[in-house]
Amino acid sequence: MMVEVTVARLGLDSATNSYVVVLREKGGRRVLPIWIGQPEAESIVMQMNQVKRERPITHDLCKSLIIALGGILRRVSITRVQKSTYYAEMQIDGAKGAVEVDARPSDSIAIALRLNAPIFAPASLLTAVDDDQDAEEGDFSVEDADSELTADQLKAYLENLRPEDFGKFSP
Repeated sequence: MMVEVTVARLGLDSATNSYVVVLREKGGRRVLPIWIGQPEAESIVMQMNQVKRERPITHDLCKSLIIALGGILRRVSITRVQKSTYYAEMQIDGAKGAVEVDARPSDSIAIALRLNAPIFAPASLLTAVDDDQDAEEGDFSVEDADSELTADQLKAYLENLRPEDFGKFSP
């Protein structure tokens, strides 16, 4: 069963020096952490904070291509995880009908945010969080970041987040 999720926050896993995007069940308490690259983390946080670049980055280009070709991103689905690798599909309606495009979850999330498309994940991949973890969530929410961040400030913001800020997960 697929469950709609939203981006709850981003952080840096100091053990692996990788960024983590935490998806939270919409209207629920379960989460799904996904380890992602720095460019994708920056792209996601930039979109969530409505930080605009002078020139479009790759995810902005993908948005423009989908729109220019008359497409609509219906949904993003995190489909599975195999050997610590997450898989996703973007479901796009276009001039020739519906297509499913294989993509990395991090890219799919960044594009879904730009096109206001829903994100879904299998309920079996979601993990419950306890009240203590949930109570601290507001202190590290992506929404708290300043929307006027420079690229260096944004990088510093992402690097200062710690995995213990949002609970203990293993990739």
